Amino acid sequence: MAGLFANDSEQIDRRTSRSICDAVGERLQQSLRPEPQLPTHLEQLMKELRQRDRDSH
Repeated sequence: MAGLFANDSEQIDRRTSRSICDAVGERLQQSLRPEPQLPTHLEQLMKELRQRDRDSH
C-alpha cells in the first residue's frame, strides 16, 4: 500500500477523482443488480426472518 503514496506519483485533481469514482460506481451498480425475485426457498426464509423480527419486538 505504501507504493500508492510514493512522492514521485502523479496527483489527480478532485474533479477527475470524482468522475472516476462515479464511473466505477455506475459499472458496479449495473453488474451487481439484484435478481428481480428471490428463489422460493430464500423468499420463505426471508419471510420467516421478518416474522421473527416482528415477534421479538
